[in-house]
Amino acid sequence: MTATLRAYIDLTRLQFFFAWPLLFCSGYLLATTVYGNFAWFDLVHVALIGFFGFEAGLVLNDYIDRDYDKKDIESDKLTKYWRIFGTRPIPAGIISPNNALALFIGLAAITSGLIATLPYPHSLLVILIMAYSYSIEIFYQMEKRQPQKFPFAQIIGRTDFALFPVAGYLCLGHPDLNAFLYFVFFYPFAMAHLGANDLIDVANDRERGMSTIPMVYDIPRTAYWIAGFTIIHAMMAFLFMTRLGLPARIGIIGGLCLIIIANIVILKNKTPAAALRVLPLFHIAMILYAGGIAAGSFF
Repeated sequence: MTATLRAYIDLTRLQFFFAWPLLFCSGYLLATTVYGNFAWFDLVHVALIGFFGFEAGLVLNDYIDRDYDKKDIESDKLTKYWRIFGTRPIPAGIISPNNALALFIGLAAITSGLIATLPYPHSLLVILIMAYSYSIEIFYQMEKRQPQKFPFAQIIGRTDFALFPVAGYLCLGHPDLNAFLYFVFFYPFAMAHLGANDLIDVANDRERGMSTIPMVYDIPRTAYWIAGFTIIHAMMAFLFMTRLGLPARIGIIGGLCLIIIANIVILKNKTPAAALRVLPLFHIAMILYAGGIAAGSFF
């Protein structure tokens, strides 16, 4: 395998290729339980939107932070976890910024073309969420470089991730109570997950001068941030489950159990190493959530 191919795999975090379509399709499949009209062709269509759209967002993230990522002093933790070959290809000089930007534009164009073939008004709703998500990602990455006394950038910025499965829902459905409940269920999870990521990457972010959660507060209060949003997440989960079938409820309860275990470890230790140790539990929980919701549409 060539160094360039390895670099593009790291840039796109390709080992997680299955997670983004699963999360996106969970929204679509939930919509089929309300509106009907399930079709395998449409499922593949929606999966491709989720895959290319999220990949474009990942490349955009790296492109925006390309100069700040040169300051990393720890690449054996979060970078190694997210990137199978452990490199940040743009600051490492393996992929040029222009090539990364071209890749983002290409992926975004493919996503836009796929969205355009959705029926109206679904195509409009999804493209608006896509445009918002990329715009808010740029805002978030730029704003957290500024001194903050309150994590405004994080609170606004993670709405893009929370809207991702909602966009999948809107590929078939309409803005309704289910779409709203999916958002309020997933948003606090996104905030808790962000806190864990920031806690792991605290040394790098200190070198970059980033106003992440541990920089705005401190490491102990970041652990409480994660716990607080986990409590909100659990409350919203039980509200969301009133609209879901048994497979989805099982998936959500299983995921919550993993998140609670992760919180116990983080609260007990309050260290970056502890957060890194339990970070996979957040991602397995997300897969259980999405998989349970998706399975619920078939049973």
